[in-house]
Order: sequence, then C-alpha cells, then structure tokens
Amino acid sequence: MAVRHQYENSNDIGVFANLTNAYCLTAVGGSENFYSVFQNELSNDIPVVKTSIAGTRLVGRMTVGNKNGVLLPNSTTDQEALHIRNSLPDEVLVQRVDERLSALGNCIACNDYVALIHPDLDEETEEIVSDVLGVEVFRQTIAGNILVGSYCAFSNQGGIVHPHTKIEDLDELSALLQVPLVAGTVNRGSDVISAGLFANDWTAFCGLDTTSTELQVVENIFKLKSAQSSALVTNLRASLVDVLV
Repeated sequence: MAVRHQYENSNDIGVFANLTNAYCLTAVGGSENFYSVFQNELSNDIPVVKTSIAGTRLVGRMTVGNKNGVLLPNSTTDQEALHIRNSLPDEVLVQRVDERLSALGNCIACNDYVALIHPDLDEETEEIVSDVLGVEVFRQTIAGNILVGSYCAFSNQGGIVHPHTKIEDLDELSALLQVPLVAGTVNRGSDVISAGLFANDWTAFCGLDTTSTELQVVENIFKLKSAQSSALVTNLRASLVDVLV
C-alpha cells in the first residue's frame, strides 16, 4: 500500500530518504514522526538507517542503491560511510564514487536489474554502477531531461515517469527496464517524480499533497494492491487454519 508522508512540512520526501528491497536510508534531524512511519512500515522486513550524507539531510538525492549495494558521493565522510556499512546487511556493498555529478540520486535511477544514468556520467562511474549494483546500465534521458534520477521512479514491479514522456519513449524505456511504465505526477501535479515518491516491491511512500487519483496510479503501477491482498489472503488462511485446528 502507498503511504502519504512529509518531512518537516516538505512533501518532497524522496529528497530525504532512499528505499530499496534490502534497506531504507532516512535523513537524521527530522522529527521522530518522520522516522517512525518508516520504522512501522518496514522494520519487520528491512533495516531503517538514520544517516546524513556529506553533513546534509539530502539522503535521497545524494545516494542511489538497490538490494545489491549503495553508492555514496565522494563527499560522504568516513564516519557516515562506516555507519551505513555497519547498519546494512553484510551482502549489501557500500561504495563511494568519485564523480563530478555528485548528486547520484538525481543522475541515476535503478531497480535490482537495470539502471538508467545521466548521459554525461564518467565511464568509470558507469562501471562502478554496473559492478556494485549488479545491473545493466543504459545512458538515457526522460522527456528530454538528463536528470533521469529526478524524473522517474521504478521498482521491479513497475514505474512512473515524467508526464510529458512521449508514447514511443515510454515503450522504449519499458522495454529496457522490462517493467510496465506510466507517465504521471505526484504531489498534486509535480513532475519531479522521485522527489515526491519512492517505492520498493511491496510498499511506496509519497508526499502528503499527493491526490487520491495519483495515489491510485502509484498503487496500480507498482502492483501494491495485489501484494497487499495476497498478504491478506495468506493471513486469513493462516488464522482460519488455526481456528479449525
């Protein structure tokens, strides 16, 4: 199910947190309420890690990752990198990247299998993305925007891209990513998708301004309703069996 949330009166929650199938990174310094919503939704399945990146709260825009690893900008301090390394599961690789375009979350979008990257990223960075995250890498733009990480959000189930994306581009991206895509908005018409939305295979979080129509699109394309209903059926079945036994 998709959850509406905000960070200290900002609906751009994707700026302050990063969610994958293996972990969730959130900014330090926010209210306890911001952190506790993630804790309640996710802590049974994955670790929720409070951290700063290069002394800032912009965790979602500075980092990028999936279940295999997380990439941090070179400005990340040793202490921050060590804290993240110690808080994540052992199989998740943590790597700092020496890249001029240091807001990695704005320049790279990925799920567990494929990454779209900014056309001007270094060759070396492209190799690191491929090796650490274990993904196929494509240099792409979305509706003419080179900040691919800002204008789309996708998981292994589906994704949302900039509302002005042409049909043929949508089909091409969908074929590259091997997931269904839809052009849409969040936060009452915002086209900066990943600033207001992030998702993994079973849950999504979006800004408090997100309308019910936008929320419905998110839940449908990320297949969150089917995940929720199958979990519900499993729980009902388990409780029925208990009663019968």
